[in-house]
Amino acid sequence: MAGLTSGGPNVDVSLLYDINGLTRRTPDWADRIVGLVGEYGLPLAMVLLVLWCWRGTRRQDEAGAAESFAALVWAPLAAGIALLVNVPLREFVGRQRPFLRHEGLEVLAPGKTDFSFVSDHATLTMALGVGLFIADRRIGLAGIGLALVEGLFRVFMGVHYPTDVVGGFALGTAVVLLLAPAAMALLTPMALAVARSPRAGWLVRARGPVTARPLDLPQPQTPPGALPRDNDLAA
Repeated sequence: MAGLTSGGPNVDVSLLYDINGLTRRTPDWADRIVGLVGEYGLPLAMVLLVLWCWRGTRRQDEAGAAESFAALVWAPLAAGIALLVNVPLREFVGRQRPFLRHEGLEVLAPGKTDFSFVSDHATLTMALGVGLFIADRRIGLAGIGLALVEGLFRVFMGVHYPTDVVGGFALGTAVVLLLAPAAMALLTPMALAVARSPRAGWLVRARGPVTARPLDLPQPQTPPGALPRDNDLAA
């Protein structure tokens, strides 16, 4: 705890300077883009990824679509819970932003006066990524990858220590996974009920024409040892 409030361990500060120092090698326009993407773009991309996953999971069978829909509902709920948990956690730790304690940092998102540990952006994006992984592993891996990029950008922007980001990743992941069994047990039956609703069912499962499968009628078999019939001989 003392290490956090006094500015972090040496390795933490060294990584902060190394990553943030890359801003001196990049053009100003690139720094501005990273600042915008890290502050707004990647969280928005995570929301769009959730919507894209919802679009795909609606094409599953009823049970699969309901389970995936429950996971997609749980992802933003878990992210919100993690952010609420972070409110007292930040006040308890009371770690100042790195640019307030260390000189020579390039700050790409000025005006932040709240505490630093843990990163809200890292918590939010990782919680959504892990929640997506429960619904769809392929899209979830993409979401987790975006969360890792978000964490790197927050350090690059000079607004967080690396341990702020790691703590956010841990908090978001822990809330999603630890509460997932209870949340899924509650949300899945609700999603299944919505799927069977005539009016709201489209939210869970896409409506479309059902293709009738041809009937597999049993074919007559000739008993062993029986003589062939006349029409068989004619053939």
